[in-house]
Amino acid sequence: MSASDRHELDELLEYLREQRSFDVTGYKRPNLERRLGKRMSELGVESYGKYREYLETHPDEFSILFDTILINVTGFFRDPDSWNFLAEEAVPKILAAKASPDPVRVWVAGCATGEEAYTLAMLFAEAMGEESFLRRVRIYASDLDQGALAMARLGAYRPEALERVPEALRGRYFEETGTRRTFRPEFRRSVVFGALDLVRDAPISHVDLISCRNTLMYFNSELQNRILARFHFALNDPGFLFLGKAEMLLRQGDLFSPTNLKFRLYRKVPKPDIHDRAYVLARSSFGEASTRAANQERLREEALQANAYAQVVVDMEGRMTLINDRARAMFGLTREDRGRLFQDVELSYRPLELRSLIEEVKTAQKARKLPDVERTMPEGGLQFLDVTVAPVAEADGRILGVNLTFLDVTENHRLREDLRRSKQELETAYEELQSTNEELETTNEELQSTVEELETTNEELQSTNEELQTMNEELQSSNEELHTINVDMQEHSDALLEKSAFLESLMRSLQMAVAVVNRNLEVSAWNPRAEDLWGLRGDEALGKSLLALDIGLPVVQIEDRIRACLDGPVEQEATTVEATNRRGQRIDCRVSCMPLKGSDGSASGVIVLMEQAAPRRRISGR
Repeated sequence: MSASDRHELDELLEYLREQRSFDVTGYKRPNLERRLGKRMSELGVESYGKYREYLETHPDEFSILFDTILINVTGFFRDPDSWNFLAEEAVPKILAAKASPDPVRVWVAGCATGEEAYTLAMLFAEAMGEESFLRRVRIYASDLDQGALAMARLGAYRPEALERVPEALRGRYFEETGTRRTFRPEFRRSVVFGALDLVRDAPISHVDLISCRNTLMYFNSELQNRILARFHFALNDPGFLFLGKAEMLLRQGDLFSPTNLKFRLYRKVPKPDIHDRAYVLARSSFGEASTRAANQERLREEALQANAYAQVVVDMEGRMTLINDRARAMFGLTREDRGRLFQDVELSYRPLELRSLIEEVKTAQKARKLPDVERTMPEGGLQFLDVTVAPVAEADGRILGVNLTFLDVTENHRLREDLRRSKQELETAYEELQSTNEELETTNEELQSTVEELETTNEELQSTNEELQTMNEELQSSNEELHTINVDMQEHSDALLEKSAFLESLMRSLQMAVAVVNRNLEVSAWNPRAEDLWGLRGDEALGKSLLALDIGLPVVQIEDRIRACLDGPVEQEATTVEATNRRGQRIDCRVSCMPLKGSDGSASGVIVLMEQAAPRRRISGR
């Protein structure tokens, strides 16, 4: 596309947005160019600038253009495997997360003519039962195309549109109304259709499921991200997003996590809400004092047990009041040792003398830390511990006991030893390491560049896939239009055949010989009675000039009457001429000429009626 064409296209899109509030600037340009080109080709318009001029002088063209851009290709149970997975995976989880009286809300974004919304209605009605569905479920279906919404509200479809609907569901949820199948009214009232712009209008909120299938693929990535953020806001926790097979979320992991990529089902990633947190904090501040005290005690106990280091608390009487799981495992203590005098256990003097240290901390009211205390393990290995002895005091400074913590730093000690041994080697190899590091950085940059290229390629492939799907839907839309035209033509053809059969029956039923000629006096109709009278078959007479037929009727004598009917057009009085029938007998033939009038009143031909007159009586002489 040249720069001037691109400029004219931008002006056309801006004109649509300003004049009709129809903003398609976020649509993918290849799709827009293809759809606009289709409509311009139908009108014989060569450039975007001339098409804009055409829109200015033909206001009715806007609605036709919108129908061309907004492709309404949908169907019941489209991609059946995806719908089966939705019914088995998402619907039960949505219902399980809801209390019995709570409403279930569903949003169908880009609903077109409503098939998808009614499909969801059938799925939920099957899962919940009819009574519960009618009481609790509300399905909101939105689209920009008012014509499609009007069809969706009717809920009436041709029988071929319901081919994918299982026969059992077809019988339960549809009624026959003439040549159409209509969704049952009581269920149709649970589906609300309305116009909504996914980009400009506020989303429908507090929904449990959003179905937006093969709609996002028409938008560019920036617009897709904005719409997906709105979907995230609209969904409850937990909430599901159901996309079309041509759509995939590549960079929205902070908003949606895939439940099944094959069937394009995603789940909302919850985000903490400040109001929820405040409510939890406020609610946790109330309650009876005894419950709060018990909870605080349990909290302290659980926090002690969750520590990654061994911990023992000794009270002022020298008894162990708290021992966590890590300390029991490390020093061979048991739950029964809780309450026992600390001086009676091996830990009090091994791996180091702690009794005097505890007294010192009590007196000084200051913590002591002893790093790298060596301990011989029962199995013979060495263990190194960082031991901390800290006083536990109340707010007024009164000492309640002593907290002993033992942090296993064996691995750190080994690493420090290894570090000391390796320090010289590292200094020697520093230059080589620096060189290797630079090579690694270069390789990392190359890998990063490759990753970015792969991501770009992946996005291009995704875009190509979406474009192919779009083209497929366009072809399907064209095929449906052709099918509709073919059905109309078939109906017209059947009507013509019926009329032709009626005329042929009429001609056969007439007791008079009939010949119909056009303005050139060529025979266009020749009934069986004419064949019987003159002995000339219809296929021999049709298309021939009546004046040139080899029959026993002196056509020259009635030519003036025929032409008078064509010029008049006025019916001519019957006349009797002498003629010879197919048997060679001379007869008196009564001939009548009537004009064959067209819709404008002029004669397009002449109907010639021929009938053998009664034989004349012979009067014998004396």
